[in-house]
Amino acid sequence: MFLIYFAIIILIPLWAQMRVKGAYKKYSQVPSSSQMRGAEVARKILDDNGLYHVGIEETRGYLSDHYDPRSKTVRLSSDNFHGHSVAAAAIAAHEVGHAIQDQEEYAFMRFRHTLVPVANLGSNFAWILVMIGIFASMSNMLLLGILFMAGAVLFQLVTLPVEFNASNRAMEQVVSAGIIRNDEERETRKVLNAAALTYVAAAAVAVLELLRLVMIYTGMTREE
Repeated sequence: MFLIYFAIIILIPLWAQMRVKGAYKKYSQVPSSSQMRGAEVARKILDDNGLYHVGIEETRGYLSDHYDPRSKTVRLSSDNFHGHSVAAAAIAAHEVGHAIQDQEEYAFMRFRHTLVPVANLGSNFAWILVMIGIFASMSNMLLLGILFMAGAVLFQLVTLPVEFNASNRAMEQVVSAGIIRNDEERETRKVLNAAALTYVAAAAVAVLELLRLVMIYTGMTREE
């Protein structure tokens, strides 16, 4: 039973990563009709929304694209910064979607920001406490580890509406700005949906792990 469980929590993220890489590889070879580079897409959408103060930078790494709310900067990986593809436009627009959320003080994004310290603590200390609790048969220690982990899981769950909302904003922006044509909407959405799968997979695995530990804790307290 445990072998099946561990196979599932390993396979879910791997499957999501394969979907993302497959979609990105395919649509990074499809040039957009506007022929705009990812950096140009990001700049146009930012300017259209009055976000002239938000910068755009090239960053190293594969699919390392992100929005930094502290420095108000959209960072695009080299392929997407310079690329003219549908995938580059989709990802650039998605990251700008986060900048728009930040400007509008989108509730879920603000909530996620408040959870960052809790998530960091959960990621760093939860498993240490869990292992001590399990191997030393200390239910209180295990419970503390579960509580820390619950904070990290909550962060993962709150991330989902933030990412889906950013993708929805991205689609609206690239269509209204004429960056993609109507016949490119399906391809653009495939890139955005594939990227969202990684967050869904991460959240699903986190919830499964939390439930497993709760079951272990329940069994331990019954034995006591």
